Parts: sequence; C-alpha cells; structure tokens
Amino acid sequence: MKKRVLTLLLASVMLVFALSACASESPSPSSAGSGSNDNNASDNSGNENPPAGLTSDEITLTVWESDNGPDEFIKQAGEAFTALYPNITIKWAHVELGDAVTQIGLDGPAGIGPDLFAGPHDRIGSLVSDGHVLPVANQSKIKNAVLGACALGATYNGTMYGYPVAAETYAMFYNKDLIAEADVPTTWEGVIEFAKGFNAPNLYGFMMDVTSAYYTILFTTSDDNLLFGPSGTDTANTFINSPASVKGMEFFQGMREILDVAADDITTAVSDSAFTSGMTALYITGPWNIAPFINEGMNFGIAPLPSLPGQNTPASSFSGTRCMFVSAYSEYPDEAAAFADFLVSEEMQKLRNDITGAIPSVDIPVDSPYLPGLIKQLDYAFPMPSIPEMGKYWDAMSAACKNIWNGADIQSELDAADAAILAG
Repeated sequence: MKKRVLTLLLASVMLVFALSACASESPSPSSAGSGSNDNNASDNSGNENPPAGLTSDEITLTVWESDNGPDEFIKQAGEAFTALYPNITIKWAHVELGDAVTQIGLDGPAGIGPDLFAGPHDRIGSLVSDGHVLPVANQSKIKNAVLGACALGATYNGTMYGYPVAAETYAMFYNKDLIAEADVPTTWEGVIEFAKGFNAPNLYGFMMDVTSAYYTILFTTSDDNLLFGPSGTDTANTFINSPASVKGMEFFQGMREILDVAADDITTAVSDSAFTSGMTALYITGPWNIAPFINEGMNFGIAPLPSLPGQNTPASSFSGTRCMFVSAYSEYPDEAAAFADFLVSEEMQKLRNDITGAIPSVDIPVDSPYLPGLIKQLDYAFPMPSIPEMGKYWDAMSAACKNIWNGADIQSELDAADAAILAG
C-alpha cells in the first residue's frame, strides 16, 4: 500500500524535518472568484507586498473554525492580516470542523454564513457538487507551496478547492506516568496483553471512541484493504464488508474484553477526559489534542499505531488535510481568498503549530517532541476518500461499529453499512 498510495505522502511529510532544497516560497493572494491557475501575481513569501484589486471599503470577514486552539490561531492570524489590510477585520465564529460542512448548506444560501470555513478534505466532493465552495486562486502556486499529500487531499476532479492549513492523522498517545515509552505495545495483541495486566478500578490500559468511524477504519485495513479501493474512487465497492474487514472487526469486537464499556459510554469527550485525568494509559487521538493535553500539564508521548494481527507494520490510519474553504456565498470572495492564502504562508503555519501542535501543511522545520510519532504514522496512513459517497460513510460505519462493539453480528452490520453508503 505504501508504494502504491502513500509514497507521495511519506516523501512530503518527511520534509517537515528534512528541509529539502526544493522548499517553495509562500503563495500570493489573488482573486478567488475566477479560480484561475495562473501565477502572475507577485510572490510575497509572507505577504509583504499585498496584491492589488482588493476592496478599500471597511469590511469584516467571518471565519468558521473550531475552538480549543484553532480559534486562537484564527484570532492571531486575523490580527496579523488586518495589520497588512487595515480595512479588513477578521471575525472568528465557533462552528466545529465536522459541523461546518453541513451548516454551510443552510446558512450560506440564507445569507448568514461565513466568508471562509474550515473543513476536512474528505467532504470536498459533496461541497463541490452542492455548489458551496469556490476553487482556490493561483492553484499551481498553492500546490507548489504545500506538502504534496495536502495538495492531493485538497484537490477534487483535478481542481483544488481547499487551502491546506494542516496535515492530520491519529496515533497512539500514551501517558508516561502510567507506561514507559519502551513498554508501549507495537502490536494490537500486545495492547490486549498490557491492558489485562494494567486494568483496575478506574484505570484502563487502553481506550478509544469505538463508535468513531474515523478511528475504527484502522481495523479493516489489513492486506491493503482500503475504503473505496486503492485510489479511494471506486464508487461501486466500499470494501467495508470484505473478508479482510470482517476479520479485522472480529478482532475489534474482541477488544471488549479489555474495555468492557457500552459503546454509548465511550464517546470522544469521555475518552479525552479519561486520558487527561490519568485513568487511561493508551489512547488513540490526533494532533488536535496536543495543545489541550499540554495545557492540562500531561506527561505524554505519541507512538505509531500497533500492527494488526498477521501484519508487521503499524496499522493504516486515515490521513486528512484540514482545509480552509472560501464560501461560494461570500460577498467578498477575493478578500476571503487573500486571507485563506495568508493562512498557508510559512509564518502562519509556524504560528498554527505553536498554538495547536498541528502538523504544518508546508515545508518548515518544527521543534516538537510530539510530531515525530505522528509523522511516522503518516507513512502508513491513506487519504480519506473525497468522493461524494464519503458523506454517507460516517453515519453508516459509526452505527455499524457501535452495534458490533455491543455484540451484533459483524457481517450483517458491515453489509448494512455497505448498502447504506452505496444507496442512490
């Protein structure tokens, strides 16, 4: 799988630390309304030379983003942008990443939506099909500025629609006060063995949100069994109910032995709290929790995911590109594009990493003890598909995982999820 799907991802992500000679300069903002691919705008490497053509009117751009870190990034980036464009004010509004792609369909046409909003790359297909977003301006320049995997993730049917602001996957976080780095299991069988010896009242060797299809997909990926096929574009087959998926979910269901809690009682919020309160030694989550865990004063590390039974490499995870989208309903698409472009600059990517711990979407060095584990996991990750059918995956697979965890027949649940995803 790495050779077929992920070589570009590995090569790109390693640049974060390797600083290869092909580092690109930051992109220059230009008109968003045209979706042009030309590169005639002057190169500004951090926007020292603001582009012409933006309004001189006093305006406010509304940006939807999550809280707990991304909000502070938008606020600080907005202040820096306003210093360059004194007539443009940036206003952050709290809309969570997973909610924005649905809410834009309601608020956008109603005229109460944002000018820009953050969203995961896997929803680009539906956002484009529904006419909610505009193409990226200066596409070739943005593509050259960001990591190759991010450019790939933000592109749909050959056109780039998202401005990549972070690269993401998830890995095994561990509480160093409960388990030494050398003892972190490298296999899922090892996780079970460790938890059996560790579990005690109010102490869990391992925890995860077992209803999150973002995480549970990892159990279905043995032998390159990937959602919607190797390229993520097979609209006739999900492969979610294949023999490899069934086998993996059998192992997943068997983990109830070490985490005997009903699915409804292991939400992401509950799992986050259990980890930060010192009740959990091993926990699957992603870079969005680095800053919150640091703020909680946690002593933690990050390792790649354990390997699945019969495999000898870390289990495959979803990789994602967190994008900023220019709303098709914005009254100021050029100015919105200028701010989105600004967020991709090296200076702003460094700021985002400092505030949130996110993996930068551009080739810059970062000084973090946490990112190496995530970057290694990215070598074994595969991009979330971005075809419109992906929109049906989340609810269907989450429901299947909930039922499987609670003891339902695995093949039946996966067959039902497959049917729901492919339903016309």
